[in-house]
Amino acid sequence: MTCKPATELLLADDAGIARAAEVLRAGGLVAVPTETVYGLAARADSAEAVAKIYEAKGRPSFNPLIVHVRDEEQAARYADLPGAARSLAEAYWPGPLTLVLSLRQDAGLAPTVTAGLDTVALRAPAHPVMRALLKQIDFPLAAPSANRSGYISPTTAGHVLASLDGRIDLVLDGGPCEAGLESTIAAIRADGSVDVLRPGPIDLGDPAESSSIEAPGQLAQHYAPGKPVRLNARDSEPDEFMIGFGEMSGDCSLSEAGDLQEAAARLYDCLHQGAASEKPRIAVAPIPDDEVGKAINDRLRRAAA
Repeated sequence: MTCKPATELLLADDAGIARAAEVLRAGGLVAVPTETVYGLAARADSAEAVAKIYEAKGRPSFNPLIVHVRDEEQAARYADLPGAARSLAEAYWPGPLTLVLSLRQDAGLAPTVTAGLDTVALRAPAHPVMRALLKQIDFPLAAPSANRSGYISPTTAGHVLASLDGRIDLVLDGGPCEAGLESTIAAIRADGSVDVLRPGPIDLGDPAESSSIEAPGQLAQHYAPGKPVRLNARDSEPDEFMIGFGEMSGDCSLSEAGDLQEAAARLYDCLHQGAASEKPRIAVAPIPDDEVGKAINDRLRRAAA
């Protein structure tokens, strides 16, 4: 049996970004830091490259991908941008907001990116490394989170390698991600209304009820650490890895100060620690369900499903 080569790990400096651009042009897979989580990037205009994302992640083919672009101008090459979309893009791009928009017929994106839907999810990221990379290439990047499908999202290069070493070409190490939660996803409807499909760092209101998969992060079970998770725990059992918040301490604290932004940034790292712990179960302290707390609780509910 032949061993797969280890994944290349480079600092996200000028040389590393240039090497990443070279790998992507050739149809390879690169894990790239964003302000939300590390994304697993491939050129979105190549069916072969996009197929490698699904294969590396073990991702179901009905689950569409987010396409990362430089700005609103590039986004308009791939989707129709009505007034509501332009207003949101002007307010929040670059940043952790993904817009689900009607796909242009001449978009030229690989059909697997949209999972056969007539919409496409677009985001202009704010992280300097991803922005520098997008400036070096003339194609958009499909980039879901850089982890095996259904498992905990990665907020460090180490998290990526723990899940995908030997399955992808390169990881650009840009340090820990700042926001720590995947982007807010909003669908722009034909009548100009906006439905939140996934809560995230930008609070646009409560998620809409949806029976179909229109965007990533809508599966009932997701972000799972591979062991039972008990939510709203006010104490812990001896066999539980306790994730604390505020005055409730634990094996790992999301934020001793009770700060929801800090809790969002630390959520996946604490879940990774819990997954690696010898304790067979995880307990999580109650998290207030307001502002970014809504997104934290959304991820925790799916992790516990």
